[in-house]
Amino acid sequence: MPKPLDPQTKKQLAARVKYYKEMGIYDFYRRPVEEGVELTLQPVAETMPIKTQASALPIIGDKPSALKLIREDIGDCTRCRLHKGRTNLVFGVGNMNADLMFVGEGPGADEDAKGEPFVGRAGQLLNNMISAMGIKREDVYIANVVKCRPPQNRTPERDECDTCSPFLMRQIDVIKPKAIVALGAVAAKNLLAVNDSMANLRGRWYDFRNSKLLVTYHPAYLLRDPRQKKETWKDLQMAMKYLGLNPPAAKNTPE
Repeated sequence: MPKPLDPQTKKQLAARVKYYKEMGIYDFYRRPVEEGVELTLQPVAETMPIKTQASALPIIGDKPSALKLIREDIGDCTRCRLHKGRTNLVFGVGNMNADLMFVGEGPGADEDAKGEPFVGRAGQLLNNMISAMGIKREDVYIANVVKCRPPQNRTPERDECDTCSPFLMRQIDVIKPKAIVALGAVAAKNLLAVNDSMANLRGRWYDFRNSKLLVTYHPAYLLRDPRQKKETWKDLQMAMKYLGLNPPAAKNTPE
């Protein structure tokens, strides 16, 4: 049976939970602990940069300054292991007043080299998807769950996503898009804090941080399995209908 927490540890734990909630993290998961191991927590002020917690709020209405401040808070980040193989941190790009925001899982080799999300083969397909909706890449905002490239483009691990995603949440709160499209399972599961299949996650709207969110396949997955492009087009049509977008007459599905 777990040993009861002493009052001081309870106070520190409550402060830590409050801090994470202010950062936009509301879901917590217990990690197995061996019997007899004592829980020790440092005060949140000693382990967390308070600047990250409070600095964005006073100028949240000034989008360029707010995004700049988030980027400054990230800094030359070493918060997780992904920084070790990074060439460039990939923050985000696009229209700060966009009605539509796309969120992927993380940078690949081309993105790491350039410091911009979705610029490789998957990025070209995403551009085609956006064009098929009757808009341009410059009309939307694009970001990722993690901002450093995972080694060999592996899937970002849970602790890496948990470390980086608060900055994405702050970006979303600044952009205030009407609709968010989560590209792929990693983005969907981290944004929605659920563990479910793409089949179950797709085809519906979710209320998310004062926006609407839907899930579709990642462009990199579509490059491997082009058969799913038709299904992706169905998802994009949901977004178009919600946003009142009309596609070019000749377009059927993104190529």
